[in-house]
Parts: sequence; structure tokens; C-alpha cells
Amino acid sequence: MTLFGLSFFVLASSFFFTVYSGPTGVHLRNMESFIQAVQQVEDSNPGLCPLALVRALRKIAGHDDEMTIHFLGASYSIAYAEVLEKAILNASSFSFFDKAIHHIVTDYGEERGVVLAPDGTTVALAPLLLGIETGLKAKVEGTPPVGMFPLTLGRRLGLSFLSLQDFPPSNRLGPNGCWDSVERPKLFKLSRPATLATDAVINGGMDGAILGMDYSNLPASEQPQALSEFLKGYYSYVLHEGQGLDDITSHVSPRRREISRSILEPLNLYSQVMETLALVWKLEKTEWIALDTGVGKAVKDGLQEFVNKFWVCPQIIPRCQWGAKAYQSTPIPLSLPVQFLYVHHTYEPSSPCLSFPNCSRNMRAMQRFHQEDRGWSDIGYSFVVGSDGYVYEGRGWNYLGTHTRGHNSIGYGVSIIGNYTAALPSHHAMDLLRHRLVQCAVDGGGLAANFTIQGHRQVVNYTSCPGDAFFSEIRSWEHFRE
Repeated sequence: MTLFGLSFFVLASSFFFTVYSGPTGVHLRNMESFIQAVQQVEDSNPGLCPLALVRALRKIAGHDDEMTIHFLGASYSIAYAEVLEKAILNASSFSFFDKAIHHIVTDYGEERGVVLAPDGTTVALAPLLLGIETGLKAKVEGTPPVGMFPLTLGRRLGLSFLSLQDFPPSNRLGPNGCWDSVERPKLFKLSRPATLATDAVINGGMDGAILGMDYSNLPASEQPQALSEFLKGYYSYVLHEGQGLDDITSHVSPRRREISRSILEPLNLYSQVMETLALVWKLEKTEWIALDTGVGKAVKDGLQEFVNKFWVCPQIIPRCQWGAKAYQSTPIPLSLPVQFLYVHHTYEPSSPCLSFPNCSRNMRAMQRFHQEDRGWSDIGYSFVVGSDGYVYEGRGWNYLGTHTRGHNSIGYGVSIIGNYTAALPSHHAMDLLRHRLVQCAVDGGGLAANFTIQGHRQVVNYTSCPGDAFFSEIRSWEHFRE
């Protein structure tokens, strides 16, 4: 089979990826609604085991493709199938399940089968539920969670790498997108044409692997927690002022990148993806050319992009997601790579933000102040770090900011929300800036490898920014220069 034929086959054989141009549903597409619908089914079936429920949801969504059956068995063969289907059909949530789980992308760039999580990220439900089902099956049967990587991430990644191998690696994954409303999300629009592995699909795959492994690792004597409660623990956590994510020891969604990396990085990802692709070809009775060097190169290049984008780089909440107003003039491009990273604190807002809604409000308030009171074109910072576990896009990687007078053209300005005159930001927030964002900038060509870190006060005389406590801390960081 030629690589051209291989690419055509990959596009034609994606089980979950469908182009559809029908009418848009009217139900809210958020994780809270999904969990509430799950709980409604659980309440109507006391004693319902989570494995039976996720298998019934798989049947409702029509996800019995060859690979899923290979690892998990057919959903229609389970006990309680008729009872559960009746319970779901009788529930007011049926329409939600029917439309929310099956993953499709319309010809207008709308991605469905995804929900907005409380942390502001978007998650595809299909890979999430497949990972959970894999873990529950392993727990019930007392076996290893066989198929976890192929079902959650491996299949989608491999097919995406191959289908777009003539494109730059940066275009073989993603994209992200934005919701029509974060308060009442109904429509999620992608920022560019979709690959087979959108950001939401990868988020769902990472979450599925994490939660599936959590289920499978439960002690033999411990019964699996109800699915709705299990999901609440991961997505509906509460952070406390002063610690942020520092005092959270359980698995929660803002940590998905670091946790999934700890689970999956010890595997040989290249071998895992190649084995997954070989299985796809075998199950679909299609020729597999193991010696085709083009396949191996496409997988290697794609995995490097995956690791950089989803494990090295932090999750960056895009402007449209936090509700940014438009830039008030024409953005000025930066000449990259820049040599400096200037560290700030916001001072006002003075308290760390601990949730997506709070951080988003802070971003909008700062943008409004910078545009209306200062007369700037936009929020001044390149990026802003919250204590909710995320980085928020300001001017971004490519455009001149207004953050460090006289030095805007030669560096990025990054601020952590809060007043750090007397206290430090959370360790997690500082790590996002010191290691994750910085490495992402260097690897992406935005920041020179021999860059210099400086505090705002070092180059602008009239400010104490980034606060005495925080400035004392950054003086110990690599790349800091007096």
C-alpha cells in the first residue's frame, strides 16, 4: 500500500470522527450536566455497578467498533442491558446522552461529543468513557487494564499522524476551539480544520487513562465508587486560598498533563502507537506494511509534537475562552526569538485566582483597566498565570506586549495573578512559569535558549513589581541575571 493510499484509508476508517451538517442540539454541553445525567440513571437503579453503566452508555453512543470490541467485548452482550437502556430511555437525560457522547465534527467546524469542564478545558466524552470502562473491567476481572493506551489515545494519535503526514507536525494534532458561552455552553467551534486528534479528544484520552488507571488500581477489597461521584472528585474539586493546587494530593483535571505523563511516559510510546496501528489494520483486514519507513517517520514526528504540545507545554486558556475583547488596533509582530522573560505580579487583583470563572473575571478586569484607563490596545502581558493550574493567553507568543517599558520588543512579560509583596505564589503556579511555560517557549522558538529572566523592577525604576517575596524567589531561578 502506498503512503497516499494509507492516508486515504486512515481518513476513511475513523470510527468516531464523522463530518455531519445537521441541526445543532439545544442541551448545555458541560461536565456538570453530564454528571447530573449519570447520577439520574444511578438514582433510578440503586446498586448499579459502574461497569454496567459505562457499557450501556457505550451502546447508546454506538461505539462498538472492532478495536473496542477486541479489548472490551460487545456492549450489547452485557447483563442488565435491557434494564439500563430502559432506565436511560425513560430519563430526561436521554437526549443529552444520545447527542453528547458520540464524537463528530460538522462541516462548519463545530465539534460535538465534547463538554466544557469546570476548569475551562474541553473534554471529549468517548475516550474518557472508554478509559474508565477499561479500568473498571480490569478491576472487576482482576486483570491488567489491557487496551488502555490504544483505546484512549493510541488509535487517534496514530491515525492522525498518518492522515496528515504531508503537513507540518504542528498541524497533525488539534486544534482547540472556543464555546459560544462558558456560562451556557451549547456550541464548540474549532479554530481551524480538525485533525482526528483534536485537543478535546486528547484531553478526554488523558482523563480516561488517568481515571481508568485509578479504578483499576483500587484494592481488591474496595468496591468501585459510583461513576458520578468518581467524576465529581476529578472535575469538581475545591482549591483553597494560599495553597492552590499545592495541597491537592488526589487526581484532579488541572493536573491531567503531568499525571498522564507519569502514567504513559514509562511506556515506549512509539512501539505502542505502531502496535496499535498494526492492530487497526489487522482488525479491519487491511494490508499493513510494517517495513514502510514513511509510517515510522510519521509516527516519530507526530509523537514529538504530542509530547511537546501536551506534556512539556502547560495548558493555555485561549483569549476567546476567558472572554477577551478585541485588540483595539493592529497587533505588532515580535521578532522571534526574544532574549528576555520579564516576571510580574498583578498587584491588583491582589488575591490568587483559584478557579476558571475567577481567573477569567480577573483577566477581563485587567484587560478593561489596560484598555480603558491606560489607553493601551489590549491587556499588557504576554501571558498570565493563575493559581487554578492554568496559563491564560494575553498578547500571546507572536505579538508585542505593553508590560515592561522600554523592553517590550525584546522580551515576553508574564504575570502571576496576586500581590506577592509579602507572600509567594503557590509552588504549582511558579512551576508553570519557571519550567513549563519557559521550556515551551524555548522549544517553540519564541524564547532564545540562552534567555535571561529579570524582575520588572530591575529594568523599570518606579515599580516594586513582582513584589519583594516573589522577587527574592526568582533570584534563585536558572537564567536569572542581576
